[in-house]
Amino acid sequence: MSRLLYGMQLPVQSQSTLYAEGWEAAAGPDDLVEIARTADRSGFAYLASCDHVAIPRRLAAAMSTIWYDPVATLAFLAGVTERVRLLSHVAVVGLRHPLVTAKQYATLDHLSGGRLILGVGAGHVQEEFEALGVDFERRGFVLDESIDALRSALGPDEFPEHHGKLYDFEGLGQRPRPAQVRVPVWVGGSSPAAVRRAAVKGDGWLPQGDPRDRLPEQIARLKRLREEAGVAEPVVVGAITEPLYVGEPGWEVGRRTLSGRPEVLAESLRAYRAMGVHQIQVRFRSRSRTELTDQMAAFGTEVAPHL
Repeated sequence: MSRLLYGMQLPVQSQSTLYAEGWEAAAGPDDLVEIARTADRSGFAYLASCDHVAIPRRLAAAMSTIWYDPVATLAFLAGVTERVRLLSHVAVVGLRHPLVTAKQYATLDHLSGGRLILGVGAGHVQEEFEALGVDFERRGFVLDESIDALRSALGPDEFPEHHGKLYDFEGLGQRPRPAQVRVPVWVGGSSPAAVRRAAVKGDGWLPQGDPRDRLPEQIARLKRLREEAGVAEPVVVGAITEPLYVGEPGWEVGRRTLSGRPEVLAESLRAYRAMGVHQIQVRFRSRSRTELTDQMAAFGTEVAPHL
């Protein structure tokens, strides 16, 4: 059985009150650089950045309005890392024309030497769609065609071609092309429509909030739908685990935080592998950027070898 890979969503770049730590409010580019370099050194498979264009006032208290642009953020960090992959988790690609999205992410893949993973999702903030002139109620349909159009626009052809109900283009050249022959597309979401989309159109699936006991059923459905659609390529399954703290914290980290000895953490996380999960996404509890990077390094040297 292959080892379980691990990645993380970057702090600082999104600061929802659901998960942001206090120190992130005053953090900035230097902190992100150090975190990215630590991930590169510590064996992390990917770093992830979120996507929101604008947060309506009604949601600002909970979500905050701090949401860095994922392309700018990942491109910035590509320049200070060498190995770690760069994941949009997730890009709401339906908010933009596929040729615009392709131009941005193809350039990112080119500049990073082929490290892009394009994570996509339907989105959930209605006001964003309305402000950008996109039909919120049809966002699932928009995403389905956007994925098809992006498969072409991020492919090897300098002059990609797509003819659909929403988007129609040919004879328009875009260079640079991605460094990868096929940019992996991972689909986010846990609704029945999202799981079906991942099964039929994705190279990977990013669950959204599924508890552990629900994952086996979801993964079984994903694989069944993929087989029924005649898709032969294997699908990467990622999972978001509980918040983590390597060792015994000297402060209150919350009831849901998984903490303790490295071998205990590893045993708990290996349960994901037994379910058919290939990559876990970890989130570390910390009171400072230094504590975070110490946690990342400890995970890479003490927990990861047991995965």
